[in-house]
Amino acid sequence: MTSPPSTADTADQALQRLAVLIDADNAQPAIIEGVLAEVAKFGTASVKRIYGDFTSQQQSQWKKMLLRFSISPVQQFAYTSGKNATDSALIIDAMDLMYTRRFDGFCLVSSDSDFTRLAQRLREEGLTVYGFGEQKTPDPFVKACDKFTYTELLRSSVSASGGSQAPGAAGAGKGVRPAAPSAPTEAPGKGLGEAATPNDGDPLKLIRQAIEDACDDGGWAHLGAVGHYLTKIRPDFDPRLYGHRKLSDLVREHPDRFTLDVRGSAGASQAIYVRNLD
Repeated sequence: MTSPPSTADTADQALQRLAVLIDADNAQPAIIEGVLAEVAKFGTASVKRIYGDFTSQQQSQWKKMLLRFSISPVQQFAYTSGKNATDSALIIDAMDLMYTRRFDGFCLVSSDSDFTRLAQRLREEGLTVYGFGEQKTPDPFVKACDKFTYTELLRSSVSASGGSQAPGAAGAGKGVRPAAPSAPTEAPGKGLGEAATPNDGDPLKLIRQAIEDACDDGGWAHLGAVGHYLTKIRPDFDPRLYGHRKLSDLVREHPDRFTLDVRGSAGASQAIYVRNLD
């Protein structure tokens, strides 16, 4: 049985020192606010750097965001047309920062699969890697991260004006619902309104599997432990892909498959347990 995350574990995560490295060639200024808000859930962004050729017209829109969020730009000229020197500069800096032993994890903001080996190397060093990229991000880079978040979700959550938009509703008029268990999985790269999940795996089946792995003798599993298991087997698993802000909301939508039990008094001591229904 997997033990539920303790209060100490949550506190340790909040104190994580993180290095945020952004590939300006493969990220859009519109998602940076959402990315940094997401990073704040995992720890403190002690270093925030962005890499690109900021003398080019294409990168001019970054200036306002860099000043607003105190991100340090690292200028990298394009030495040769068609060659990307930005990737090399980011990787070199990441390795330098890794060897300082000052960080608990790295946040890599890019949709480029060239950073797959970097993510693997950082994890080999015992560091946590959080990836952020578009749905077109190649699967090897997604799976190389401990946790991967699609930036379309973050863009939709911060761009809505006059009210909050459902984070999973990018490209759709209504919140996205999970695909039925028998529905075929759509190919990566489609909008969130077209496919419930950008990569393989039926979400309901994954949740059932996670509960079975984390449950006690009575079949009950702490919802936090279920979430940890889901992230391990699917780094890009996110309830917002299915139109729900929290995993508990996604589970509640299927009372024919799962049952929830809220234990403890209201407040910090309250815990949610979940069980599969046959």
